[in-house]
Amino acid sequence: MNKQLHTFKYLSFDFLTAFFSWNLFYIYRKTFIEPLEQGYKTPIEFSHKYFIGIIIIPCFWIFLYYLSGYYKDIYRKSRLKELAQTLFTVLLGSIIIFFVALLDDQVQYYKQYYKLFSSLILIQFAATYIPRLIITSITNYKIHSRKIGFNTLIIGGNRKALEIYQKIENQARSVGNKFIGFLSLVEKEKFLIEKDLKWLGNIKDIREIIETYKIEEVIIALESKEHKEIEKIINYLEDKNVVIKVIASMYDILTGKVKMSHIYSTPLIQISHNLMPTWQVQTKQLIDIGISLVALVIFTPFILFLSIGIKLTSKGPVFYTHERIGQFGKPFSLVKFRSMYINAEKDGPALSSKNDNRITPFGKFMRKSKLDELPNFYNVLKGDMSLVGPRPERKYFIDQIVEKAPHYLHLQKVKPGITSWGQVKYGYAENVDQMTERLKYDILYIENMSVYVDFKIMIYTLLIILKGRHI
Repeated sequence: MNKQLHTFKYLSFDFLTAFFSWNLFYIYRKTFIEPLEQGYKTPIEFSHKYFIGIIIIPCFWIFLYYLSGYYKDIYRKSRLKELAQTLFTVLLGSIIIFFVALLDDQVQYYKQYYKLFSSLILIQFAATYIPRLIITSITNYKIHSRKIGFNTLIIGGNRKALEIYQKIENQARSVGNKFIGFLSLVEKEKFLIEKDLKWLGNIKDIREIIETYKIEEVIIALESKEHKEIEKIINYLEDKNVVIKVIASMYDILTGKVKMSHIYSTPLIQISHNLMPTWQVQTKQLIDIGISLVALVIFTPFILFLSIGIKLTSKGPVFYTHERIGQFGKPFSLVKFRSMYINAEKDGPALSSKNDNRITPFGKFMRKSKLDELPNFYNVLKGDMSLVGPRPERKYFIDQIVEKAPHYLHLQKVKPGITSWGQVKYGYAENVDQMTERLKYDILYIENMSVYVDFKIMIYTLLIILKGRHI
């Protein structure tokens, strides 16, 4: 499955239909609304306002669809939800366009405003939804007929695993599961399911197996006596971008934990990765890009000054890059201004402290004001980081933290950040114990994530820097 190409299909049709619908609406205004006000038939003129409109309006619609999260999870679309989502977004966008661009139109009667508004909604909705319905219907047909699917792994190898596998495989219409194999909790000679599925290894191998086989969905199908292991398994998977589902009991169904997504699907509990509403996720990303671009432009003189200062005060390169672990456990190269002497870690990885003799005098100045982290804005623009999120760590230290606090992996559900709630509340950690202590603040942030909380953390960070406190 080519996700980028499939997303491009939706984007292209959305842009083209927005272009088409605005042209159609413009002709409707000129043909049926304006003549009533003027008292005579007016020619259709393509003025400069028209050309501005055909550029801005389609871009506005794409921006609104992006904020609504329409281009996320592009293969897992319900046509009914798509109908509701498209209608709501078109209604919201039409209200904005009406008040910004159409309210100044001269009309003979106020009822003509209603005609303008209703025709804008009707034209935009019909033009947008019909191509979407066609693309989604074709995609769903391919999924139902097993022409395309999501690489799926079953955890468990006995009765329940076999039952869930057979139920899903024997459905007349597939919901997209393409089974690659199964994992077991322990090694043993024989599993009930192994005649149907390949045994890929033990639970300890799960992270490597997900990467190797490009697993997109994991179904946990353990026996009753093994249920105590479910939490541990979910912890293993927290930093992986996979859909996690668990077999539902009758109690789960009665208490409303099971949400039906497909008529033909088997009842399963889906573990949600959504920490914020979709529109806030997209808004957070736009804020990251916007502020980072502005910051790199505004701080260009500082960047030049710091580059010269580093070169004049110590030998070595201006920038320091190091591999850190990002969202879903993906490594990336963190860029900072070099604040230490070269070969500072010749004796092995070590965390810095307040009186660290590896830090240059100029480096101490940069660290106190956090200016050494200005290049982090480049990482934000690349998409490796966010403005706000748990600070990225090296794998060397993550492995040590996980031994003491396995729930550290929850932090990898989100992008690491330039600043964090843990840093604001706790400051720099000088050893693994302090990193573990700081962890509770970052977990608290993840459980309360919102654009509002991000702004609060950014404001607190600025105040701390201005006051000269070390974070």
